[in-house]
Amino acid sequence: MTNVSESESVAETAVTDFGIDTTTLSTREALRDYVARLRGGEIGSLPAILGLIALVVFFSLLSDVFFSLNNIANLLAQGAGQTIIAIGIVFVLLIGEIDLSAGTASGVAGAVLAMHYVDNGNLLTGMGSTVFFVFNAMLALAAILAGLLRIWPGVAFSLLGILLTVLGLPANPWVEMLLAVCVGAAIGSITGFLIAKIGMPSFVVTLALFLAWQGVILQLIGEGGVLGISSSHVLDAVANGNLSTVGSWLLCVVAAGGYAAVTLGGHFLRRRRGLVTSPTPLVALKVSALSGFAIVVTALLTVNRSPSTFIVISGVPYVVPIVLVLLVAGTYVLTRTTYGRHIYAVGGNVEAARRAGINVTQLRASVFVISSACAAIGAIVYSSKVGSVDPQAGGLNTLLFAVGAAVIGGTSLFGGRGRVADAVIGGAVLAVVSNGLGLLRQPAAVVSIVTGLVLLLAATVDALSRRRVAMSGR
Repeated sequence: MTNVSESESVAETAVTDFGIDTTTLSTREALRDYVARLRGGEIGSLPAILGLIALVVFFSLLSDVFFSLNNIANLLAQGAGQTIIAIGIVFVLLIGEIDLSAGTASGVAGAVLAMHYVDNGNLLTGMGSTVFFVFNAMLALAAILAGLLRIWPGVAFSLLGILLTVLGLPANPWVEMLLAVCVGAAIGSITGFLIAKIGMPSFVVTLALFLAWQGVILQLIGEGGVLGISSSHVLDAVANGNLSTVGSWLLCVVAAGGYAAVTLGGHFLRRRRGLVTSPTPLVALKVSALSGFAIVVTALLTVNRSPSTFIVISGVPYVVPIVLVLLVAGTYVLTRTTYGRHIYAVGGNVEAARRAGINVTQLRASVFVISSACAAIGAIVYSSKVGSVDPQAGGLNTLLFAVGAAVIGGTSLFGGRGRVADAVIGGAVLAVVSNGLGLLRQPAAVVSIVTGLVLLLAATVDALSRRRVAMSGR
């Protein structure tokens, strides 16, 4: 009995010495802790959220059209392409790298998609024998490089890309979209190998590839050429179509219910285990607020917004579930998997991560595969939005807006800090700026100036917050 008591005493002492959290914070303590973290520089996406609210209020006061049903639906689709690209870039930024080639990589994927559709799957005729051979050789090289790094998704998508191009399958929108993702993953495999295995700076590599892929787009489409895809109902519907009313409400129930189940389930699980967690009223308030927002938006979008009495336009745009799926998948990978924890570890301290046994080379290369694959999905969305692919696809603005969305949302340029949700929030900010200034009939010059200032402000906030964190010792 004495030994048992002594063991329990030692265990209790160990718990106290190591400061293991075994209590639940009260609401006042949670708010006090949050304010302290804000003062310490851990501001996250708060500036972006406050800025988004301010912009919405500002443009709604100056334009009667801003809160119209048509504009709300258009706003959701307008920034979806760059937001999806930004989701992939978040993974790169988290390890302290940069991907300047994401924009033109998406352009190459979009060009291949459109060419496959226009030429009815016969890429050999569309590209010409020489370009066709080089294109497939690059896919094969990407598969080999990904194999050397043991990035098996990169190998699989690259080989699948070769199969789809060689078989010459007839035009099919699902085949074209899959081919675009394969091309994106192959590009990411090449980029990742050059940076992670060869050791070249990501800025130099991706800048060089930005120019190279721009040349590839010109080669595929031709200067002044345009490849139209709007005649495909499926490709056109990706960015311009809507869910049915039933489908919209089903999406709302699944999204809001799933979020509530995961959040509340995790909260009560931590309480049962005696771990520190936010107060139940605050968690319930957060879940209620987001669920209420989803319900209101769904209710608005299921109303007929067509100006014609003969046509019905209603439902949540298809791009919303696409972004939500990527948001949930990316968030799960970063927060619930070993791979995600390793990304944050490498972004925080590369040498410490290497000494901890993390395969830094493989991980650094893999995030570029994710980035380019997301860029390809973004290409599908923005190509669908405009109904065509031209030589400017994925150009400078696409890249800058995508990087800007990630940074504005709160992802640090210095690595180790950020979330996939940051890209969505930042994408919403840029979409509101572009949409609102367009409604006010401001020229492109003003839009560029304002967007640049918003990005500069976000970078400044990031630098100042990191300095604050360093000073506070957190």
